[in-house]
Amino acid sequence: MGRILAIDFGKKRTGIAVTDELQIIASGLTTVDTSELLTFLKNYTQKENVELFLVGKPKQMDNSDSESEALILPFLEKLEKAIPSIPIKRVDERFTSKMAFQTMIDSGLKKKQRQNKALVDEISATIILQSYLYNK
Repeated sequence: MGRILAIDFGKKRTGIAVTDELQIIASGLTTVDTSELLTFLKNYTQKENVELFLVGKPKQMDNSDSESEALILPFLEKLEKAIPSIPIKRVDERFTSKMAFQTMIDSGLKKKQRQNKALVDEISATIILQSYLYNK
């Protein structure tokens, strides 16, 4: 089995989480500048066995696509061309940023640490991945 890599795509930064090879545990991996995301994924997949990309699908409360979906679709086309051997699956990512922030509060992080948006993005990717594993 290979790892599942989750992507919480953002305009400036993208949070990344990954499973262990048995696909049991989801862990935050890093946050990458979105402009460098494709290069990061190419390098990572050359070193690690990744069998699935899980990409958050931002939705509005009325179930319509959010504005950021327009940024994600062109990236997905590039990703599919750059790494065609790994399938891409989309998952609803509503409320993950709020859940990530609450997780930071619950874990006792100080206010200064909670203002680290990169950490919020990484935790959001982890939540996306955990929910996928739970519902799989």
